[in-house]
Amino acid sequence: MPRIVLETLVPAPARACFDLSLSVDAHVESMTRSRERIVGGVAAGAMSLGDTVTWKARHFGLPFTMTSRISEYDAPRRFVDEQVRGPFKRWWHEHTFEESDGVTTMADTVEFASPLGPVGRSVDVVVLTRYLTRLLEARNRWLVASLS
Repeated sequence: MPRIVLETLVPAPARACFDLSLSVDAHVESMTRSRERIVGGVAAGAMSLGDTVTWKARHFGLPFTMTSRISEYDAPRRFVDEQVRGPFKRWWHEHTFEESDGVTTMADTVEFASPLGPVGRSVDVVVLTRYLTRLLEARNRWLVASLS
């Protein structure tokens, strides 16, 4: 199963990074390239433990719908969002925040798997790992700019 691990330094307190990362409004704004929008669940503000949101977006020119839930929540250090319904066989995204001297190390760990057995595994390796890494990096650049 592919695993993406990213670390981003943010010149802001962990609490601010944590809160912005849970904001569905910020998520929509940071994902304009894929035209991501909310079609169900939490429609505004910050998510919390047990909350779900359903997103619609375009990736590779195709429409996708995914419902995710905040399955773990330890403010302001860590939360996990997981796919409840959607295009992946598995989507698990852990966000952690460690602050030192006013700078927060924000880490994303994503484990994902596409459906369709061997074909899906090939797509994961050849296309999706790189694509999703770039998507997360762009989102994190947006978060850094918003908090700087």
